[in-house]
Amino acid sequence: MNVTSPATKPATGHERKAPLPALTGIRSLAAICIMFFHFTPAGLRWNAHPWMTLYPVVDLGFVFVGFFFLLSGFILTYNYADRPRLNVSDFWVARLSRLYPIYLLTLVISIPMIVVEFHVRGRLDFLEGMVLTPLLLQGLVPRLATFANTVAWALSCELVFYLLFPWLNRMRWPRSVSKLLALFTALWLIGLILPTLYIHFDPDHLGHMADRYSGGFWITALKYTPLPHVCTFIAGIALGRLHHVANLGLRWRTVVGLCGFGGFIVLVWEYSAHLPYVLLHDGLLLPVFAAMTLGMAGPGVWAKMFSMPPLMWVGTASYALYLMHFNVFILLQIDHAWARLGVARFDPWISYVFIIALAIVATRWVEHPAQKLINSWWKKRRA
Repeated sequence: MNVTSPATKPATGHERKAPLPALTGIRSLAAICIMFFHFTPAGLRWNAHPWMTLYPVVDLGFVFVGFFFLLSGFILTYNYADRPRLNVSDFWVARLSRLYPIYLLTLVISIPMIVVEFHVRGRLDFLEGMVLTPLLLQGLVPRLATFANTVAWALSCELVFYLLFPWLNRMRWPRSVSKLLALFTALWLIGLILPTLYIHFDPDHLGHMADRYSGGFWITALKYTPLPHVCTFIAGIALGRLHHVANLGLRWRTVVGLCGFGGFIVLVWEYSAHLPYVLLHDGLLLPVFAAMTLGMAGPGVWAKMFSMPPLMWVGTASYALYLMHFNVFILLQIDHAWARLGVARFDPWISYVFIIALAIVATRWVEHPAQKLINSWWKKRRA
């Protein structure tokens, strides 16, 4: 999933921000959990290790997309809060230069999926999908949100967030800790209104509590379109402002991080099975993710824990990993690639390793060079 790098170089005349490596490291674990959520290895299920398992986290892997949205708002604010008059076109080109190269590569990889879409969808839906998907707009139309690549709906949300951010950054934000905490809480509660209404009215007439397999127009719109996730992104902006104002010391950062990670563990292992799916999907865990983020956003025990080199390597490629894992995994299974190589007994673990390696290579040899090329072209054009 795409999150702006904390070490992104600001425009000339603005001090370069200190990197936040732990937030890169945690992205690697979040992206891997999302991959495990979609393609869960049998060894992580409850019946394999009923007393010691990671399955509760894997089974809730979808919540980490919301975590990415929160981080996106937080890190953009970390980088740009002192630049309320940032150039809008420069900002959008910088964001798209990061977003689009890997997305374009994924579209090429997804050609077999597009062929499948041609056979299973009506002609009008297929034509709309073919127009909207290259423009990152498929997530605006619920029935097309998963066109060609199931996970790419999140990029439509990010596109909307990027369009909004320059104006959100210009707003007069509170400058006290108490007011920013109140604002964050209000945004969290407002974000839960739509899923709460869905539970109450059951507009898709499911007749039961919705789960990850439930279908219908309204639950699809709730899960995949930008509007239900806007509050999460804006809450990330408020959290970034809070981080700057609070200026937590080592001790407080450790305590806040402990509350975040401890709260996440308790909620996931003890209560996740009893919490409504749509609330979890649309931001119920936002406070614990916020506490985790603040705990990692500076020197301390949490920063050390999540800044280890392997986590950093994968975290840097987390956007490519998120975007590519779904279709690449399916294509590997359809092609029986590992059986033909005589290593099928190591699957799905060999598929995971291959996808992670592919994401790292794509980041190094596609995303970064293309990003530099686009930004260089834009600077020359501006000059």
